[in-house]
Amino acid sequence: MIKYILILFFPVVLLANLTYDRNTNKELKLLNSFDIEPSFLYDSVMNEMKAKTLERDKHFFRAMDEAYLFIPAIKNILSKYDIPQEFLYLAMAESNFRTKAYSKKRAAGLWQFMPGTAKLYDLKIDEYVDERRDLIKSTEAAAKYISALHKRFGKWYLAAIAYNCGEGRLRRAIKKANTDELSVLIDPKKKYVPPESRNYIRKIIALALIGSDEQYLLHSEYEYLLNRANAYSISTIKLSGGESLERISKLIGIPLEDLQKLNRHLKYDFVPPYAKQYNVYIPYIKLSEFKQKYKQEPVKNIYKIHIVKHGDNLSYIGKKYGVSYKVIKDFNHLSTNRLKLKQKLIIPIPKKSKDKKISSKHYYLVKRGDSLESIAKAHRISIHNIRTQNHMHGSLIKVGERLKLYE
Repeated sequence: MIKYILILFFPVVLLANLTYDRNTNKELKLLNSFDIEPSFLYDSVMNEMKAKTLERDKHFFRAMDEAYLFIPAIKNILSKYDIPQEFLYLAMAESNFRTKAYSKKRAAGLWQFMPGTAKLYDLKIDEYVDERRDLIKSTEAAAKYISALHKRFGKWYLAAIAYNCGEGRLRRAIKKANTDELSVLIDPKKKYVPPESRNYIRKIIALALIGSDEQYLLHSEYEYLLNRANAYSISTIKLSGGESLERISKLIGIPLEDLQKLNRHLKYDFVPPYAKQYNVYIPYIKLSEFKQKYKQEPVKNIYKIHIVKHGDNLSYIGKKYGVSYKVIKDFNHLSTNRLKLKQKLIIPIPKKSKDKKISSKHYYLVKRGDSLESIAKAHRISIHNIRTQNHMHGSLIKVGERLKLYE
């Protein structure tokens, strides 16, 4: 009887051992991809981080779920620069895969680039775009930066730490420690690198271990993520200046909100007016439909036409429609802020914007009997001030005209 039970039980034990070996081998391979010694698997702080993340697994897998569309693109770019795929989790550690992520230190996007570093890697930041939030361009920039850090320091874990605390800080730490061994650099008593950086490399490894644990995924509600990340991807389309995301969303049958998530680098729901062609991202499965249906349309058929009236200026018009006066100026190729009566202006209106009522707090509606002198006296400002604010050259004002005033 005992023999019979052992025969039945033995395959289960064997399978458990094989699964354990498979997982351990995978974990060791992951550590090796960062040039980290196998003993790091027993790092108590890292394992505590891993355990806490698993306790809140919904946060981890929600981030993976929301990023499923662009994770393959990130992996492809990392491969292009011969960077271990596991560096995907550096982006997760930085931003939780949120392209809108913005820090108090002014870092932005998936890879949390500072403005200065962004400029070094040709990421444009202007009135219309912030390419630190561009899925592809920011990942290309991050890959170049990580690759450069690896060449300078020689080990992948050092590249990751330098990404967090900076090259100079890490060089000084290595010099002071007289070694670049991970266990020494992250020693909490020696404090060679800042606490944030000591935990940073641990966090990346903890996230990578969870993300690569197929056995955990297979026995959880997130099993579908195993295949999903490889089945979906994004495509780049080229759009001309002023093109509307709303029109593209209707054209290919995708919610505008989903299209915006893929294109957080656009500050408005349209392509910069100065661009002959500009990159916009759509799901790969919609590419064929886009090619069949898309035809370029003149900008005037997409945006509102505003006819300049008495009292109008670029600032007032911008507030009325909810866009920056610089945007209106660029769209209409204006070299000056001066406007002419009955001049037609193309206004690119953001999706949720409606004509806004302007507070009368800073404006005065000219009534019968008013003069510049009486208005200036009543509001305790100079006539020169009123003229400057309203681009006036004389003293002539008309009933019904709206004048901008300082507080």
